[in-house]
Amino acid sequence: MSVRAFSCVLLTEKPALGKGKDKAGIQCVEWCCKSLYIGGKDSMVHQLNLPSASATDAPNIREVKRRQMGRSGTVSQLRAIPVLNHLLVLWDGSVTALNMFSLEPVSPLKKIQNVSCMEVGGSVSSTQPVYVELITASVKRRSISIHRVYVDKWECVKQLPLVQEPLALAVREPRVCVATADRYLLLDYESGHTLDLFQHNLTRQNLVVKQAGEREFLLNGPGSLGMFVMSDGISQRAPVPWPAGVVDAAACHPYTLVLQGQAQAVHVYSTLDQQLKQVIPMPRAATLTPTTEGVFVIADREIYCLRPCALEEQIEALMAEERMDQALVLLDGVRELLPQHSYKDLRRNISCMLGLMHFYQESFTEAKGLLIDGDLDPRELLRLYPEVSDICGDFDSQLPSVSTSRDLRVMSGEDRASFQRFLHFLADFLRAVRGTAQGLPCRSDVDSALLKVYLQSGDSERLGQLVTSPNDCHLDLSASDLRQHKRFFALGLLFQSHGQHFDAIQTWVRMAEGQYDDSSRTAADVYEHILRTLRQLDDRDTFWRFADWALQRDQEAGVQIFMQDTERPISPGHADEVIPFLQKYPVSLLLYLEYLVGELKSKDEGHHTLLALAYVSRIVQQSPGEAAGDASAGEDDRRKLQQLLWLSAHCDAVAVHDKISSTNLHTEKAILLGKTGEHKKALQILVYKEKDAQAAVDYCWRTSAGRERDFRQRLFLSLLQIYLDSAAAGGAVAADLLNHHAEAFDAAAVLQALPAGWSVQLVGSFLQEALRSAFHQRRMGQVEAALTTAVQCRVRSTRTEASNRMIKLERGTRCQVCQRLLARPEFVFMPTGELAHLHCTAGGKGALPSS
Repeated sequence: MSVRAFSCVLLTEKPALGKGKDKAGIQCVEWCCKSLYIGGKDSMVHQLNLPSASATDAPNIREVKRRQMGRSGTVSQLRAIPVLNHLLVLWDGSVTALNMFSLEPVSPLKKIQNVSCMEVGGSVSSTQPVYVELITASVKRRSISIHRVYVDKWECVKQLPLVQEPLALAVREPRVCVATADRYLLLDYESGHTLDLFQHNLTRQNLVVKQAGEREFLLNGPGSLGMFVMSDGISQRAPVPWPAGVVDAAACHPYTLVLQGQAQAVHVYSTLDQQLKQVIPMPRAATLTPTTEGVFVIADREIYCLRPCALEEQIEALMAEERMDQALVLLDGVRELLPQHSYKDLRRNISCMLGLMHFYQESFTEAKGLLIDGDLDPRELLRLYPEVSDICGDFDSQLPSVSTSRDLRVMSGEDRASFQRFLHFLADFLRAVRGTAQGLPCRSDVDSALLKVYLQSGDSERLGQLVTSPNDCHLDLSASDLRQHKRFFALGLLFQSHGQHFDAIQTWVRMAEGQYDDSSRTAADVYEHILRTLRQLDDRDTFWRFADWALQRDQEAGVQIFMQDTERPISPGHADEVIPFLQKYPVSLLLYLEYLVGELKSKDEGHHTLLALAYVSRIVQQSPGEAAGDASAGEDDRRKLQQLLWLSAHCDAVAVHDKISSTNLHTEKAILLGKTGEHKKALQILVYKEKDAQAAVDYCWRTSAGRERDFRQRLFLSLLQIYLDSAAAGGAVAADLLNHHAEAFDAAAVLQALPAGWSVQLVGSFLQEALRSAFHQRRMGQVEAALTTAVQCRVRSTRTEASNRMIKLERGTRCQVCQRLLARPEFVFMPTGELAHLHCTAGGKGALPSS
């Protein structure tokens, strides 16, 4: 047996009947309004005063009334109707109504004859007068009768015939469950519909039809099964496998009590898990009667009360015996019967203890769910582990120990593989409760323990995630652990997550310089991480303290710390602070200026000029005997410089020109001269000093792009004049320029500038292209003129159509200006629809003249 669910109390023995020898016993009882009614085998009805069946072990019982129903016969059933003050007595095959208090017959209510069993339904108080439904069964008539019982009358409202004799019944309005000789039936007495449930091979003595839960019946089914059947014929609970020879049963949630005839005992089964929980010896017991005080057991001459033990006590008893699964099933099954706070406390305690049992059995999945469900304080687990128990400090455990507990301290030294599994569970549990209401009260202990567990298990990935994200680790304790395990990179992350940026970067600097040995990161990786950290750092004091170190190590990579993310805008004075700092780092300064001008699109003249001068300095510093790689870099710098000079509108051309005036950067000089409008000087430099004819042509095209045609023609004519004035092969180059770029010249100006000795064949291609261009321009002009004329004609046509309409001049129409009559047909029609004299509108300006 698993639990003591009921305690047995002797209520009363059959009272003496006066003189003579008493041979009769007790047949039935009824409990109502602190009164116990007893029906005997000697036709006697007794009324006993029983204040509370559960008040004491020896309740104070006294007999109040008795009624002799007849000379012989058994009182088969008693049913009280407190709403009507009636006590219904089934005796000698008929139902008699007595007054509940005086046991006197209710004279208006005549006997109901031919009744083998009866049950009282619910009262109907919504109508006047109030009545109660009484359902009776008649073996003789093979029928079920429905009666309405009033205070002063009763009437049969319906009679339902059956195929077989009804031997037992129970009622859940409007359904009646009936047992016959070989089957159980479900009868709806409102509609008359009958449903066969199942057949049986029981004797009349073993038939059981009792009320169970709401809208539910308890039946003795075939194969020694207690069947629960809903009033719609469906079973929603598993059957109870009770013993053979059951003579009676009663439902008392969450248990089902069964009276076994041969064993003379009451078997108590749980309806939650269908297991036998208790056996109560009960000699000579005959029937079970469920009441609000418990279950009355009726023996031949005694009446016992099986009182339910307190549910909390039952559950705590199971917990004390470590039957946690059964305790949890019982607790969940009686949840609605317990106060909410009691249920929650018991649920937490059971879940925690059951979780610890699974924990020690290494059933970690089940243990995790139960410990979380039980809201276990994480420190209860931490105190069990030798590596992390020091985190808990003076924490006082409130959890009772379990018999299956194991010493993890011993395990950590003797069975390291098993201990690692327990460490893995601890990490899994702490991750689950971290950040929840369960872990928040001790979040520092949880995070510090997680860090220790990750170090012990070598889980670098999760360790990195923990120290990178916001955490509440005990800083000193966790930092010591990280140093002990030589996890200096994670130590820096821990400092950073706690806002100690200087300590974090200082730790990584020592790693990059080889002072700290941490195999988890290379020096290059650490350096890159330092740069990313400095780039995103808001602590400016720390930033400037490590900026020099970052640039001294690598100017090209280190300058990234000044190039902030686009999501974080740079403060207006940032460049003014950075540029002076970078003066001693020329490579970094050049890259930073490129970043300002190229990516941030700075319009500051100083930034553009400084960038151009930086390019010039790098180009000038290139030695004549430089290597191939350096030469390529120099060409790249010149290309960037020229691109900047061409595109920048904010560069100080004069300052840059002064810087390169003594160098051989002739193309750059030409671009700068062009910025100042000295195009002829620029072309002369390209022709005479750079000696690059194609560069001169490109200059003309690029300079004149987007400007008027006359400017381009003048620019190309200047280049032509330079070639014509050149003594060395100037004629050939000039002719080539004309023949290949004829569209860029004004033919008339060219013909005037050409020397008289040039032949037509020399410039034939130019002349053909010039003539073709002249014809093209002339015809394009004619087309444009024609299109303009067409537009003008369309406008005139529209205006004429709008003004050419008939205007009616009526007698008495006055001029809107002088208010005199319009006596002549000549007048002015105003756009507003008004009429006026011609002379009044000053010749009709702004109006349409009509006549």
